[in-house]
Amino acid sequence: MAAAKRAKGTAGRKVKDKWKAKEWYNVHAPKMFNEIVIGETPAADPELLIGRTAEVTVQDLTGDYSKMHIKLKFKITGSDGHEAKTTFVGHDLTSDYVRRLTRRKKTKTDHVVDVTTFDFFVLRIKTMSIAERRIQSSQEEGMREIIGITLNQMAEKMTLSDMVKAVISGELAKDLVKACRVVIPIKRLEIRKTEVLKAGNGEPESIIEEAAPSASAEVQEPKGPAEEAPVEESSSEEEPAEEAASEETEDDSDQE
Repeated sequence: MAAAKRAKGTAGRKVKDKWKAKEWYNVHAPKMFNEIVIGETPAADPELLIGRTAEVTVQDLTGDYSKMHIKLKFKITGSDGHEAKTTFVGHDLTSDYVRRLTRRKKTKTDHVVDVTTFDFFVLRIKTMSIAERRIQSSQEEGMREIIGITLNQMAEKMTLSDMVKAVISGELAKDLVKACRVVIPIKRLEIRKTEVLKAGNGEPESIIEEAAPSASAEVQEPKGPAEEAPVEESSSEEEPAEEAASEETEDDSDQE
């Protein structure tokens, strides 16, 4: 009897659909990345958006396929209507990309450095260097010391925008490779991860030269059939040239 009453009570009770009470918000990248829309997220209250993190690759923002292994992380700080605003909190490399860099009979050296930029942002930088052979522990310590000194000297003259741009472009890693040659020549160095520990003065400036619509157009253009025609025409124009070259070589051989 008691079980039947409980079943009857639950059957008469209406279950509220929580999803119907939620609304969708567009998540925008910060000014550093031209406030491009990077995704959507649902929430019943705009206050619940604050603190959520969004992750997107550099390829999604710029259309550069060579940067698909770099993941950018943003944190939602507020909203304006149905538009959620974010700040840059760091970057990371995909795990499969890191695994491809590490091989047997090579030495991987990790290092963590906290630097303060020119605009007073405190940034934690984690580097990963790959040597072609086994190296001694003293060489690893010397390399870590040079990396720490070089990063601090560079950060004093660069804003957060400059540092992030140098990390994405690979220029920061190249400068560190040159500095480490004093101790030992290394094959490769990657900025494996960055993390903003403390906000500085003002909002970082944009590091993307082109506007968001043109950047998204670059991603969509290769999908269209219009881009395939020039490739076919260029390949067909090169074939007669190759045949003519082969005919000339045959004529020369006959004359000889």
